[in-house]
Amino acid sequence: MAPGAALLSPRGRVLEHGMPRFFRRLAEGVFDEDDLRAQAAALAGFVAAAREQHGLAAPVALGFSNGANIAAALLLLHPGTLAGAALLRAMPPLRQPPEVALPGTPVLMLSGQADPIIPPQGSAALAATLEGAGAAVMHRSLPTGHGLTRTDLVLTREWLENGLK
Repeated sequence: MAPGAALLSPRGRVLEHGMPRFFRRLAEGVFDEDDLRAQAAALAGFVAAAREQHGLAAPVALGFSNGANIAAALLLLHPGTLAGAALLRAMPPLRQPPEVALPGTPVLMLSGQADPIIPPQGSAALAATLEGAGAAVMHRSLPTGHGLTRTDLVLTREWLENGLK
């Protein structure tokens, strides 16, 4: 996505059926918000420590599905941790997000029109929440389902190359 860029690649600390995730779910599309908040705080701490240790600027998150949702949670719960985020197949991570200021924070959201896991109104709601906080959101709804497509890769790379606009 960004040749030559510094890369932090955290792995989720929660296992679900042997697969790492960033936070626990109670059911498909229903998040354990207490765990989400705790995991977001731990991830924010990891990012802060890595930035200090390696002399890095605030990173831009690139996340798909669960990874996109934890990145959205970081934006909402720990503003300033991320310089921006590319959220692929994201939904609102919190039923009642806190009031937060994200003035000009660049966010790319790519959702799927036929996504069986995240309905279009879910992605639209997250985009509206982020825009309401002042983020510079570019939201594209693609003719696809929940999986990644070549179009996702092309659009994300273009967004990164064009200075997150």
